[in-house]
Amino acid sequence: MKKIFFGLILGLSLTSINAQSTLGRSDLQLNTITTAVPFLLIAPDSRAGALGDAGVATSPDANSIHWNPSKLAFIDKDMGLSISYSPWLKQLVPDISLSYVSFYKKLGKDHTLAASLRYFSLGDIKFTDDVGNALGDFRPNEFAVDVAYARKLSDNFSGGIAARYIYSNLTGGIDVSGSSTRAGTSFAVDVSAFYTNPDVELFGQEAIFNVGLNLSNIGAKISYTDDANKDFIPINMKLGQSLAFVLDDYNSIAIITDINKLLVPTPPIYKTDDQGSPELDPITNEPIIESGKDPNVSVMSGIMQSFYDAPGGMSEELREYNLSAGLEYWYNKQFAVRAGYFHEHVTKGNRKYLTFGAGLKMSVFSLDFSYLIATTQNNPLANTMRFSLMFNFDDFKKQKEEN
Repeated sequence: MKKIFFGLILGLSLTSINAQSTLGRSDLQLNTITTAVPFLLIAPDSRAGALGDAGVATSPDANSIHWNPSKLAFIDKDMGLSISYSPWLKQLVPDISLSYVSFYKKLGKDHTLAASLRYFSLGDIKFTDDVGNALGDFRPNEFAVDVAYARKLSDNFSGGIAARYIYSNLTGGIDVSGSSTRAGTSFAVDVSAFYTNPDVELFGQEAIFNVGLNLSNIGAKISYTDDANKDFIPINMKLGQSLAFVLDDYNSIAIITDINKLLVPTPPIYKTDDQGSPELDPITNEPIIESGKDPNVSVMSGIMQSFYDAPGGMSEELREYNLSAGLEYWYNKQFAVRAGYFHEHVTKGNRKYLTFGAGLKMSVFSLDFSYLIATTQNNPLANTMRFSLMFNFDDFKKQKEEN
């Protein structure tokens, strides 16, 4: 029983955020990319969550440290705080959730410093041995602490970098099949860029055009035992644009699209014998690769290899790019309505879902919520309401002075 519980917990970590199918590869040629600590890819805030998980080029806010740290250089407030909460697998269990807190402070006209904490709780787990004897209770958890810096490089362009400490404790140190386990740790960085042009005119309308790029989670592999191979963390590339039309003094609407790709090796197809068992190299005793590339490479080699290592060639490589698209309407810069769509190829996880949400901006704080509807299969966030609360300390200070 202990092995079962450990397998369930470890599976949550070693399975990528891509949804899993019960069909084998031979049925639909499934070849889903998997990584450790997939919680790093979950959209933490409700605004982006309502836009189909698009956020690399949207207007900057307190949650930009996750989507694109360089956006913070263009934020128009001096200091702000955001708190977000997302239930996870709400329809199955009540105590799994993702919590997120982010904070920023402008250091001057062109500099911004930010920090965030992401905490993923996997609920209470009862561990037992092989015969069912209780070994104790444990609450597996993972978290990441970020510090980011953004700077304007021109009137329209900025760059940003974030440093991230990652901690993943899934077993509480129990022994599994004679092997001791431990918490996995890693360190990673994000490198990002942002371009904005607020003086665009298109179709006779004033518009604001943004482009963003974020290379995130570039960091060391992670392991939960001393004698196991280390796994890639979800190194990720996100590229997107936002085109916001200013219809008049009260109304604006933005069209947002993101392209997303994991920068980790694609699993190869291994050669098998007549019984379906992997054939081993007589010298190295390693499985023989029939097509694709060896995934056991260094981090930098894995990043470069991820663009050309799919066993199915370029056609499979193109399937590894996910698309997010969203619409955001603002009335009087106080009330927002949002909708979005996320698409992932059926052989790469098959996540497809619609998202909806709204936002209300008051003088001191703003409230956003989002709702997800899965269109192809169950999603951990399906039919779940997520909330984000942001505080604007500039307006709070002004209100206090006026009073």
